[in-house]
Amino acid sequence: MTLGSQIAWDDTVLPFTLDASDIRGRVARLDGVLDAVLKQHDYPPVIEALVAEMALLTALIGQTMKLEWKLSLQVRSSGAARLIATDYYGPTEDGEPARMRAYAGYDADLLDAGADPFSQVGDGYFAILIDQGSGMAPYQGITPLTGSSLSACAETYFAQSEQIPTRFSLSFGLNQNAGQGARWRAGGVMLQHMPKASPFASGEGGSGEGGLLAAEDILTDDEGENWRRANLLLDTVDDLELIGPSVAPTDLLVRLFHEEAPRVYDAQPITFGCTCSADRVRQSLSIYSAKDIGTMTTDEGIVTADCQFCGAHYEFQPDTLGFEAEKTDGDA
Repeated sequence: MTLGSQIAWDDTVLPFTLDASDIRGRVARLDGVLDAVLKQHDYPPVIEALVAEMALLTALIGQTMKLEWKLSLQVRSSGAARLIATDYYGPTEDGEPARMRAYAGYDADLLDAGADPFSQVGDGYFAILIDQGSGMAPYQGITPLTGSSLSACAETYFAQSEQIPTRFSLSFGLNQNAGQGARWRAGGVMLQHMPKASPFASGEGGSGEGGLLAAEDILTDDEGENWRRANLLLDTVDDLELIGPSVAPTDLLVRLFHEEAPRVYDAQPITFGCTCSADRVRQSLSIYSAKDIGTMTTDEGIVTADCQFCGAHYEFQPDTLGFEAEKTDGDA
């Protein structure tokens, strides 16, 4: 593969279907966008790994978002990794890139820097939120944290909340290229069985952890055979095929699934993007009274706000904030 073709596949999500198996999927490669997400912060490597995995999941899941829709993934837990949050913004126009950002909150006193990243996630929940735009009620689905990875939590979410069998195979880590500094790189494949017209429903628990539904609880015998075959083929993928520069996603799909009749569609580019602005901060503070705003005012007589996603810093005059704000321009 030439350098030009390598760059063309970085920071993209390639959707595909396996026509012989009634399965759809996506292949994602994140390089510059992941580096841009992580360089906004100074996370310990164990937290960076969790953010990298969550960003990769977000890219794979978010590719289905319609124009101007927003997808958010959240993990909240009792462990050292308290919060991992990502946002995926669908393109504003056809042909434009999607935008993504991510943030993590953690307790440094509880963090074990040498441990497996997922061990820093305790009890809690995995959530997906979809904002369909003005005039539409947002959708939210929540499942408990299960398994041994964030991808396992996402698989449980789709089985339990959406009743769609889903599988992720992910790879991510620091990459060192000749003459360049170390940077994070990630790649992965997502498989989903096509949704049924009538969702599975049962008063009994599933076979997953804690009685939650798993893929085998949802599929019929014939569907299950196709699903197991596709998963066995995906099991043969290695890390270099997922994140290395020498295998294009199209070649990977042929290598893995040539007997399943893979069909690819237009790739979706992704870039780092944050939607914070002074107006958005002002709007978020519009619910507070002048007395409340006073408690937020610094000794220097200003109100400050920092974006957790991109680090942008905003300063305001307190009398211009809240529902009692004066109609003057006083932002610093």
